Amino acid sequence: MRKLIDIDETTLTKLKVISIFEKTSVKGLIENAVQTYVKNKQTSQFNNLSDEEKEDIGLIMLMQEADRKDKISEEEIFKILGK
Repeated sequence: MRKLIDIDETTLTKLKVISIFEKTSVKGLIENAVQTYVKNKQTSQFNNLSDEEKEDIGLIMLMQEADRKDKISEEEIFKILGK
């Protein structure tokens, strides 16, 4: 997906210099910076959650991975719960 952003000339010049030393393009440098920022923000927000909120997020992630087409009968569920 292509998105356009405005960057002031001073910042762009700095990015160009850094990209030379990093042997990457300015585009690649910006992409890496954004990915790193998002990852750090997610980690920071996750660390500020309560244990209950972390469990909720874990459950949501597991539910997203579940195969919704895979179904079992009510009888089988009660057998599992009865153990």
